[in-house]
Amino acid sequence: MSEFFELRIYQVFPGKMIEWLKLMENTIIPFQVSKGMIIHGSFTENSFDRFYLSNGKREMETLENRNIYIWIRRFKNIDHKQKLYKDVYESDEWINNIAPKVEKLIDRNTIAVHNLSPTTLSIMK
Repeated sequence: MSEFFELRIYQVFPGKMIEWLKLMENTIIPFQVSKGMIIHGSFTENSFDRFYLSNGKREMETLENRNIYIWIRRFKNIDHKQKLYKDVYESDEWINNIAPKVEKLIDRNTIAVHNLSPTTLSIMK
C-alpha cells in the first residue's frame, strides 16, 4: 500500500467534549506531530444524516449530539504507519501521561479506523 489516509472516529463520553478537545489540541496533536505524524484535520460532528428508502421514497434522518470526534492522519505507506504507531503508542510519554487521560474522555471500545486511498480526483493526496 502506498500513501494513504487514516480516518479515525471516536465516541467521546457525554459532557467530556470540551475537555477532550483541549487534550487533543494542547497535548495529543502536538506530541504526535513531534514524533512525525502528519495530521490533515480534526473535527467534531455537528450531525449525522442517514438516508433510506421508505415506501419507494428517499428519506433522511438527522441525528445530533452524538459526541463524535473525527481526525485524519496521512502515512507514506504501511511501514511508515507501523513505525509511527510504535514511536507514539509505545513511548513512555504516551503510556504514562497521555493514555490514562484518554481513557477518561473517550470510549476506546468504539474507536473506528478507516484506512483510505485517495481517488484520482481527490484534492487530498
